[in-house]
Amino acid sequence: MTKLLILTDIHLTEATQTIIGLDPLARFQEVLSAATRDHPDAAAVLLMGDLTHHGTPRQYARLQSVLAACPLPIHLMIGNHDRRAAFRTAFPDAPVTDSGFVQQVVDFPHHRLILLDSHDGGDHPDGFRSGILCPDRLAWLDKALAGCGTRMPVVACHHPPFCVGLPGMDAIRLQNEDALLSRLADHGAYLLFGHIHRTISGATKGVGWSSFKSPCHQAPIDFVTPDSGLSIDEPGGYGIALLDRPAQITIHHVDVGLETTTMSDRTSQ
Repeated sequence: MTKLLILTDIHLTEATQTIIGLDPLARFQEVLSAATRDHPDAAAVLLMGDLTHHGTPRQYARLQSVLAACPLPIHLMIGNHDRRAAFRTAFPDAPVTDSGFVQQVVDFPHHRLILLDSHDGGDHPDGFRSGILCPDRLAWLDKALAGCGTRMPVVACHHPPFCVGLPGMDAIRLQNEDALLSRLADHGAYLLFGHIHRTISGATKGVGWSSFKSPCHQAPIDFVTPDSGLSIDEPGGYGIALLDRPAQITIHHVDVGLETTTMSDRTSQ
């Protein structure tokens, strides 16, 4: 069975900083440890952006210290809270395109995982920004999709290219959404994204998609308030993508920090 473990929106801060009273480093360590402990046979771990909260060298250094102990291969993406230059300095071995964007292709037996860099390049103190895929990044995507062969394309982009019903987050989605969606639909691709801090699934213009929780703080179900900074304390979590069948992807979501019952504890259903 080919498994991909998916975490997103880690938001590591300085050692003395918290987010709504939560320690992002402790929450990330808890979720990553649970994921790799329960699925040591996974092929890799995918971190889908917003690795840090402010994109500072010290925050990336804290991330390095955690990832150094991870027993599985790790594929890194950046989000709107990251800073591309600081990320590349901290992770010089991370694959980038000829133009310097943090994008890569990872091939599995039946799937091609295509990781996109939707960071818009702007500088905002809180990172509350929409995403963009420039012509250079889209041309790179075209080549990656064209090279799939018999593999099913699975595309990961930090920003969703459509509205999900939460006004604050919808306002900072991918700006050129149709440019991405049309390409995904043409190639039968499945889309993974973060940014929202919720587990959501659906289909848009013929494209199936899934989003994932943060290990730290989550977005509330609020269909009215136009505030992208709304956050609540719910259990963190991670995703599991099963990639063992041709032309199929199956997504599971796991909450971490809830009391659970093991198979041996159950006497009846």
